[in-house]
Amino acid sequence: MALDERKLAVSDLRTGMYVCRLDRDWEGTPFLLQGVQVESQDDIDTLARLCAYVYIDLERGIGPLELGLLALDGADGPAPAAASPATLQDADIRALQGSTRYPEQVGFEEELADAREAHARAAAFAARVLDDVRSGRPLSPDAVREAVEPMVRSLVRNADAFLWLDTLRARGGHEYAHALGCSALAVAFGRHVGLPEHLLIDLASGALLLDIGKLRVDPDLLTTPETYNDAQARAMQAHVGHALALLDESGAVPGHVRDMVRTHHEHLDGTGYPARLSGDAIPLLGRIAAVVDAYDAMTSDRPHRRALGQHVALQMLYRDRGSRYASEVVEQFMQCMSVYPIGSLVELSTGEVAIVMAQNAARRLQPRVMVLTAPDKRVLQQFNSLDLMVRAHSDDPVRILAPLPPGAHGLDPVALFL
Repeated sequence: MALDERKLAVSDLRTGMYVCRLDRDWEGTPFLLQGVQVESQDDIDTLARLCAYVYIDLERGIGPLELGLLALDGADGPAPAAASPATLQDADIRALQGSTRYPEQVGFEEELADAREAHARAAAFAARVLDDVRSGRPLSPDAVREAVEPMVRSLVRNADAFLWLDTLRARGGHEYAHALGCSALAVAFGRHVGLPEHLLIDLASGALLLDIGKLRVDPDLLTTPETYNDAQARAMQAHVGHALALLDESGAVPGHVRDMVRTHHEHLDGTGYPARLSGDAIPLLGRIAAVVDAYDAMTSDRPHRRALGQHVALQMLYRDRGSRYASEVVEQFMQCMSVYPIGSLVELSTGEVAIVMAQNAARRLQPRVMVLTAPDKRVLQQFNSLDLMVRAHSDDPVRILAPLPPGAHGLDPVALFL
């Protein structure tokens, strides 16, 4: 289908417009993708420095948060007034989108102590549940909920602080780290699209348990760097069924949380597993889990592959939107993560290397960073925080020159901050 495009002078751009083409190549611009939703004056100012006119897509001309990208067919109608302890259907969840706003309640530094405690509690639970399941003890849904509630409350107060700590956590076995990462990302996503707190807890719980079934898979399969043969692939894919069995044995798991675990490896085009579901047959929480699971896996070291940069992982999700992943979920997830996700290594215009600490919602290209090196890339003895939004208005402005891959210039932020 042809785009409904219109040529427009950059001076006429307004927030809410979608720029699909420039009067120049996208290469060399600070925008991650070939297309940008204009969300702030900062976006307009950046485009004005790059070109004289642009093309806007009128089909996507309203901002994604105004359209409600998760509000697909059948989502009309008022939002439910209260949570139901029973299974929520997709229509119920879509209607809840945007029902809750989460203004930043506390500052980044103020939240760090509580975020650290919540993170430690979730980590301790993850370690305990692995031991319980390995020992044949039943999974406790109440214990899962109790573990994730402090994490959810921390992410509600200030999402950046918890995500920052999770980025800098020393990671043990992949399944342990992956569970915590997916849980935090799922909550951050739900917060971004305005889902109520009770549903954030369900998202956190489901994401924490996505791969619990791998505890019943041959451990050698989890650590081999070799490509699976057909029999090994089937054995690995069976982890979904193992997870469902564990959930069913535990009892009292809401149906939408069970569905989240059941469908997190299904693909929109029907090429996923275990049931090769496609399209609307995949429930909404399963679509969200697929994106969160893939992003955290891509940005983590695995036995067969080194971690990708966050910006590369977002590009890969975007490339596979509409085939593997639901487009509306990918686009909202990218808005949630922003142009430079927390934990990204970046090179500054000064030549210094920094790591992104926190986002500036009004200026996506100007996050708060921690400077790690001098311009010659020597690691500093003392790191300093720099708010690029504030620095942009100084006599000596600093901007992000480019994202960097993990390990660039020999930097390991986890080791540096530990």
